[in-house]
Amino acid sequence: MPIILIILLNLALVSSWAKQPEIMALERYENQSIAGWLVSEKLDGVRAYWDGQNLISRGGNHLATPAWFTQDFPPFALDGELWIGREQFEATLSVVMTQTPHDGWKKVGYHIFDVPQASGGLMARLGVLENYLTEHDIPHLNIIPQVTISSAEQLQARLEKEVKNGAEGLVVRDPNVGYQVGRSHDSLKVKPKYDAECKVIGYTEGQGKYTGKVGALICLNAQNQHLKLGSGLTDQLRDNPPKIGSQVTYQYSGYTQKGWPRHAVYYRQRSHE
Repeated sequence: MPIILIILLNLALVSSWAKQPEIMALERYENQSIAGWLVSEKLDGVRAYWDGQNLISRGGNHLATPAWFTQDFPPFALDGELWIGREQFEATLSVVMTQTPHDGWKKVGYHIFDVPQASGGLMARLGVLENYLTEHDIPHLNIIPQVTISSAEQLQARLEKEVKNGAEGLVVRDPNVGYQVGRSHDSLKVKPKYDAECKVIGYTEGQGKYTGKVGALICLNAQNQHLKLGSGLTDQLRDNPPKIGSQVTYQYSGYTQKGWPRHAVYYRQRSHE
């Protein structure tokens, strides 16, 4: 076979393997009117899309699940989180991002917040999966409970309660709209702190007890703002910081009047999805 043809075939395979799923993304809750919307816990897991045949990460990688994990999954698409439990993100990540199937998956559940290709409002779409599960016993495939919220005060009270018990935050969604690809004002994340991604482009030198170590990460966010992330870095990270060009998550509490993230701190490094 000609070398050029082999290269083209390989590129086609890589392109197919790396195609990112078209999925919903959350906007921030900023006191919008949410009376009558549905609220659920925002699970701090690994986002995964089931296309009817493969479980795919947000970045487009086919996850190496054991055969038993997906063998009884439905033939229609699902959108949800791979999750072990509250405050177990790192443990979940270490299991699901391994490149070969292993028994660690026995600890993981696939928790569904939408059925993308079904019609109707959110509860009607989730009802499609609920009906499927009445005929198929899959203990690790679950629907995330949805509860109607009546006011911003009720939402805040629920947020405080859930976060106190270890939850990352909440998701509030308009129950009457269909599944929407990309960011939508009808699907909102509610967190005591917000997070965003940025690219590491450099470091500052540490001073005092951090002499000889990294003082802060210099990062570029989606708004082309240069941020210095020093708070949140452990001693281990100051010795071995995220590599230049890698993506990290930072947390912040709203924006300044000039549009800069307020109190930005390093949170964690993004997985290689």
